[in-house]
Amino acid sequence: MAKLLKGQETALSISEGLGARVAKLKENDVIPRLAIVRLGENPSDISYEKGAIKRAALTEVEAEVFQLPQETSQDELLGLISKLNDDENIHGILIFRPLPKHIDDKVVKNALNPQKDVDGITDLSLSGVFADSDVGFPPCTAQACIEILEYYGIDIKGKRIVVIGRSLVIGKPVAMLMMKRNATISVCHRSTKPQDLKDLCRSADIILAAAGAAKNFGKDLAVSGQIIIDVGINVDENGKLCGDVDFEAVEPLVEAITPVPGGVGSVTTAVLMKHVVEAAERQSRLI
Repeated sequence: MAKLLKGQETALSISEGLGARVAKLKENDVIPRLAIVRLGENPSDISYEKGAIKRAALTEVEAEVFQLPQETSQDELLGLISKLNDDENIHGILIFRPLPKHIDDKVVKNALNPQKDVDGITDLSLSGVFADSDVGFPPCTAQACIEILEYYGIDIKGKRIVVIGRSLVIGKPVAMLMMKRNATISVCHRSTKPQDLKDLCRSADIILAAAGAAKNFGKDLAVSGQIIIDVGINVDENGKLCGDVDFEAVEPLVEAITPVPGGVGSVTTAVLMKHVVEAAERQSRLI
């Protein structure tokens, strides 16, 4: 039976680790604040928002929701972003995406001040990840994968890691974060030949599945002793949440695995708060 790499334990550790940092900020009259910008009533956005607000309360970060109608114009949204960029009392900004189709996502995301971009959506933030600089922050989900590995004491230096998926939200940035920690990375995607995928996966020490395909990673790709990080959030044929990994088939084979739900997803709001606190430290020049 594989060891379960539970997200809640990792998230609690991150939250507890922020206590002294938030106290120091408050000693210097700085209260870390997060602005959450949401257009419309997307249920998944609302669910994440509730989780973020709850996590903010646990870490003594102030969170304010700026809810806008679905039909809000691009200029109106850009006006709000400009106002939040200029507000010295707001240290981090989270914008729910995807945005409505009448709004240009690229224009909006790059209007955000990268120093307040706590979920790593701007081009400058992503360039910081790739260049290993302190411009902005990495995407929270990508960072959550790293946090889980570190919490459970899994040293990735020199390890062979296969990342399945190449999105800018997870695949590409997490590959860079792992490379920074001296892992050897292979990135697979929809154009990877099936046999190459199988060969790479079966020779890997760690697999990170982030292709967005329910139960796509099966026992034919896994071998004994591997560590599996499942980033997928999908709904199976029975209407239940599941990951990209066929958990029932793979779990008996591998050394450790993240469950879905209860794995990577439950760490993201803790990472978000960690980024807000660090953004407040940077902007107040306390680090």
